[in-house]
Amino acid sequence: MQTEEFLNYINGEWVKCRSGRTFDNINPADTRELVGRFQASTALDAEDAVNAAAAAFDGWRRTPVGQRARLLNKAADYLEANAQRFGEELSREEGKSVALGKDEFVRAAQTFRFYATEGQTFGGETYVQDDPDLMVYSQREPLGVVSVISPWNFPASIPARKIAPALVTGNTIVFKPSSDAPLSGLRLVEALVHAGLPAGVINYITGRAGDVGPIITTSQAIRAISFTGSTQAGMHIHRTVHLTTRLQMELGGKNPLIVMEDADLDKAVDLAIKGGFSLTGQACTGTSRVIVMKAVKEDFTQRLVAKVKGLKIGPGHQPGMDLGPLATAKQLETVLSYIAIGRAEAQLLCGGERLQDGEYAHGYYVTPAIFDGVTQKARIAREEIFGPVIAILEAESFEQAMAMANDSEYGLSAAIATRNPRYIHQFSNDIQSGTVKINRTTTGNLINAPFGGVKNSSTSTFRESGRVGLEFFTQTKVVYRGL
Repeated sequence: MQTEEFLNYINGEWVKCRSGRTFDNINPADTRELVGRFQASTALDAEDAVNAAAAAFDGWRRTPVGQRARLLNKAADYLEANAQRFGEELSREEGKSVALGKDEFVRAAQTFRFYATEGQTFGGETYVQDDPDLMVYSQREPLGVVSVISPWNFPASIPARKIAPALVTGNTIVFKPSSDAPLSGLRLVEALVHAGLPAGVINYITGRAGDVGPIITTSQAIRAISFTGSTQAGMHIHRTVHLTTRLQMELGGKNPLIVMEDADLDKAVDLAIKGGFSLTGQACTGTSRVIVMKAVKEDFTQRLVAKVKGLKIGPGHQPGMDLGPLATAKQLETVLSYIAIGRAEAQLLCGGERLQDGEYAHGYYVTPAIFDGVTQKARIAREEIFGPVIAILEAESFEQAMAMANDSEYGLSAAIATRNPRYIHQFSNDIQSGTVKINRTTTGNLINAPFGGVKNSSTSTFRESGRVGLEFFTQTKVVYRGL
């Protein structure tokens, strides 16, 4: 079977990159399978995309918001109609189950619809003052050309929550998906093209970050950058952007789950497994630290290990699998290296082995690892691994557990398992985290609620998702209108 070559989308046309080179997108569950070939774009392609977006901006910002909203709704129709097929593709390129892939495209469609509605009610204010011949009011205006740079772990839902608010508020976009999962991002663009989005309003390019990144981040034509990825990459962008470029960055996490002595232990085990392993640990909000009260630690740990040993591992297209492969060879190498570090720092209770026999021979599979006896100074307790690895730490009091949870450079998501109202109240108030979960997994967030972190988990005061997600893509103009 001939492998399909996918093109860039620049200024309303599907085009090859100027270099003529491509790169392969492979299936992490079976590396013998090519999902597709994508354009290895250069700086010249990035310049073309930026220029196209800049040229399209004036016309798009003058397009009535109701018309912009209708385009988003029409694109949502397209995503919903093709969610099964696109979900199967997502599973092949990223590794998660087909059901989760389909759900991700349904969520992307819901995100488009949410912002189609919210964007039509997002405006300015009028201000009371004493002059009867004066009216003072504000209005929200688009920024201009924005760069959307998205990761591979949620290759449809994360860019959707950036693209939709940017478009409905009148901005034009240069969109670069991760080279490890570019097809899902292309399907979002395809939906917008099908809906009738004018040429140049969204431009899609693929390629190495080092080749196209400097143009779509440092160009003075770029008014804003919405980026989700590693803290290291985010810090690099932060150091290099132009003074007037607005930044929205969602970065790493080292998310704790505190298990108190009064917790429902079976439920707490389920929270740890779902938060730590359901996406093969490849979520920025994934549970990577479980801080357990000494009084229940042995019981909790035994229940956790027993249940984790029964988890099923396999390719996403097979029903009933609890864990799929890691998404890339690089991520496999990273996870295995941290497991080796953990063996030297703590006690490995189960997992941590690469599966290479039989059906696993050509995939990036690792059994989920649980470490006990982990200290606060251990690297596996402090550094983001982004894989199926959980570190168990022991605490003797709520206060100690809170101090351990907050002793991190990250602050993205945090959870507690307890029935005690005092613990719930203090945890909600004192945990240093942008997202707080009570008897819920650290993963997951609502479309209509803000999402973001503190400390090194976010470099912006602008949150994503929810109505506040519109704020980042607009600026306020105040008008004094006299008679």
